[in-house]
Parts: sequence; C-alpha cells; structure tokens
Amino acid sequence: MTYAINERGVLVPRPKKCRRVCSLPRNSLFIPNNFYYEQEEVIIMNIEEYEALRLIDYENFTQEDAAKYMNVARSTIQQIYADARKKLSKSIVEGRPLKISGGNYEICEGTEDTCSCGGCNKHKTIQHSKIHGGRNMKIAVTYENGQVFQHFGHTEKFGIYQVEDNKISNMEVVDTNGQGHGALAGFLQSHKVNALICGGIGGGAQTALANAGIKIYGGVSGDADEAVKALISGQLEYNPEANCDHHDHEHGHGHNCGDHSHGGNCHNH
Repeated sequence: MTYAINERGVLVPRPKKCRRVCSLPRNSLFIPNNFYYEQEEVIIMNIEEYEALRLIDYENFTQEDAAKYMNVARSTIQQIYADARKKLSKSIVEGRPLKISGGNYEICEGTEDTCSCGGCNKHKTIQHSKIHGGRNMKIAVTYENGQVFQHFGHTEKFGIYQVEDNKISNMEVVDTNGQGHGALAGFLQSHKVNALICGGIGGGAQTALANAGIKIYGGVSGDADEAVKALISGQLEYNPEANCDHHDHEHGHGHNCGDHSHGGNCHNH
C-alpha cells in the first residue's frame, strides 16, 4: 500500500486508483462437471484481473498497452495479470469453480476519445450504430401478453420493434414456430435484429447471439413496450450477468432461472 500526507501533515493510505475495464464479463461463473458446493471452495477472480487476461491473452495486447488502457502502471498490470493467471490455472488444475466478481474498477465510457481497446463491446456498439444508420435499429423482446417473457430458450413469440430516429416506428409479434435455444439466434438474425431484451438466458444462447452480432440486455422484466422505450432513451435497467441454466440429459430436466448480481463498482473522484 502507498501513502500520502494530508493537509494536516498526517501520513494516510493513498486512495486506491480505479482500474478501467471495457465492460463486465458476459459469463461470470465457471463450474467443473464434477463440482459439489459442499466440498470445493470457489476461486474469486476480480473484474480487473479478468480484464487483464482478456486484453493480453485474448485481444493480444502487450502488457504496456494493456496498462495504458486500464490506466495503471506497467508494474501494476504485471501483478494483476500474474494473479489472474494463477487463479485460472488453479481452477483448471484443481477442478475448482471460478467466479468473476468484485474488485476496484470503473467501466469505460465507450467513447471514441476514451476507448482504445479494439475488443471493447461499447466501442463495437458505437461503430455498429454508425454503420447501420446511427439511431435506426431493430430490437427484439421475448414476448408474452405484452410482458417480457423470462425464459429465452422457451419463448414462443418475439416482439420486434423497428426504431427510427430514436422512436418506435413499427412493432410486430412474430412466432418462433417451436424453435428453441441455439436456433433462436439464427431466427433473430434472419429478422435483422440488432439488440435483444429478455429475462434469463443461458450461456450457449449468449454466445450464439454474440456471434450473430446481437447485443443482449438480460434480466429485464415488466412491460415490453416500456422496456424498449427505456433502452432507446438509455435508461433501461438490465443485468449483464442474467443467466438461465438448463439441466438436461442424464441429470433430468430441471430448470433454474435467475439473476446473478455482480461485484461493486467504483467512481471517479
């Protein structure tokens, strides 16, 4: 820990600087096949450790560039990266669950001036909106009786909203015709959907939608029309870690849908 001298001449701990991260991880919990909660301890990787791994190992940043992006010193990024790799290897070798949560971070503003990360989801959204006409887009909502349906893989209908100049210009309800899970990503892509509002959604579906270039706003409930209006105005309250796990095959057909809250954030002072 570093220290500073305050206005009274007293040596006090220097406030810890927030580390800048692109966005929260799409998936925050990884569980081995043979995991039992009463036997194994969960390994916690904080958000900035995840970000260091993402930048250096996934996006191929140098440590120097990653340090600049996260707004930390080179020595700091080296320690963060080393801690992250240690936790990841321990999870894999010992077969222990890995949870990404908490830390001391601030979310990237996502503007062209502040976002220099080629893999930044917010930056990609900015570029995507420019390519597709700025404020014009299609938003799909898992739909049932005017409400946001809570189980993406089981939804029978989507409300598809055409947005032009930040206003809803058209809305239609389309039937999925019994398609589920993986097929729904292709279904939405065929309707040229840019964003999805839903309740719980499984990891496989999240990956398929991401590959289709569809932005996910999960963990949303209530009136579908109001949710779309809130998204357009930038006021939609959603949970980027909303998850819906399906247990099939030999383990039966239980279904558990829920929201997983993420760790704290910190603010600029």
